[in-house]
Amino acid sequence: MNILLLGSGGREHALAWKIAGSPLLTKLWCAPGNAGIAREAECVALDVTSHAAVIDFCKAKAIELVVVGPETPLAVGIVDDLEAAGIKAFGPSKKAAQLEASKGFTKELCSEFGIPTAAYRRCTSAAEALDYVRAQGAPIVVKADGLAAGKGVVVAKTVAEADDAIAMMFEGAFGSAGAEVVIEEFLKGREVSFFALCDGETAIPLASAQDHKRVFDHDQGPNTGGMGAYSPTPFVSTEIHDQIMNRIMLPTIAGMKARGTPFRGVLYAGVMLTENGPKLFEFNVRFGDPECQVLMLRMMSDIVPAFLAACDGELKHFDLRWYPQPAITVVMAAKGYPGDYKKGTRIEGLDAAASIDGVEIFHAGTIEKDGAILANGGRVLNICALGDTIAEAQARAYRAVDRINWPDGFCRRDIGWQALEQERG
Repeated sequence: MNILLLGSGGREHALAWKIAGSPLLTKLWCAPGNAGIAREAECVALDVTSHAAVIDFCKAKAIELVVVGPETPLAVGIVDDLEAAGIKAFGPSKKAAQLEASKGFTKELCSEFGIPTAAYRRCTSAAEALDYVRAQGAPIVVKADGLAAGKGVVVAKTVAEADDAIAMMFEGAFGSAGAEVVIEEFLKGREVSFFALCDGETAIPLASAQDHKRVFDHDQGPNTGGMGAYSPTPFVSTEIHDQIMNRIMLPTIAGMKARGTPFRGVLYAGVMLTENGPKLFEFNVRFGDPECQVLMLRMMSDIVPAFLAACDGELKHFDLRWYPQPAITVVMAAKGYPGDYKKGTRIEGLDAAASIDGVEIFHAGTIEKDGAILANGGRVLNICALGDTIAEAQARAYRAVDRINWPDGFCRRDIGWQALEQERG
């Protein structure tokens, strides 16, 4: 079958790599793609914000399935428009995508259906938000309600930091995304990423994973879109896995169906393992980035039938198999990220790095120019590896990193540290 993948990041390269291995695939296109994705698919300069242009392309190329990678097209209803045109698409509807596009929406769903989450207040003015912060004290979490490219969350250690965050959001730092804010209780515990494939009624769990949000080693510095990940995480035991499914994922799927907005696609729960059990702190309505990269490495099953089963409401008859080996991904970013950084810097040594046993390199922000690979974003490369242990996977990934010649890039050197501590006892 002919498939179109939308997106241009490391998540989409991992998806393209996995889709390309399916015997069901006839041809894969990606819009707009990147220099790495071009090795797996034909990249097309399609304006993804123009739904009419995407639909016309699908009709011209006889596309039978569209896989939507990033959240922004989902939030503005590309799946609705594709399906209205008779084109099958993997991902939630615009209304269901509110689980990520509006933090207030998700909080109210949690309240209605008894899903454990942090105490909160939705605020439409800075004065209201400031009053609530003063009543609650710090630490406290300030979130822009809408999509803010992963940057709309501030964990304020003091009331003054919360005041600054509130002022920044209401003064337009995130545009319309900050027109409303959600103030949340600060949850103490260990953060894990939990994914489920959903068809509107049924949810089947994917492998567990753990992200590393802070930019520097030892979880220091500002939050980022993610500096690395590993799977599985030893902190999701069978008991905790069942608690997350039964208390968070399944009630959400049931609640969305009851509201008349059934959720189809992949639901990504950011979960804090607190002393009172797992609590939801956010939902995303797509694969995580960089968690997707380690999940695709570990997925034994063909992903295309899984996408089709989610679209067609057939997950109750479906199962997924996973390789037992752990996987790790190390993000190489442009110096200065998540602040200002340079584009257009040259990257060499990728083939030598990829030749290491068990290593795959997914491109996140690259372009090819005159035969050279150039950086074209903040997060630029995902250096991924499998191993019999987390320690072996980590060693392979960093061996590959050391073969890459990119003076303008950097990475964390401790991805997987929590799991390593568990492995060593």
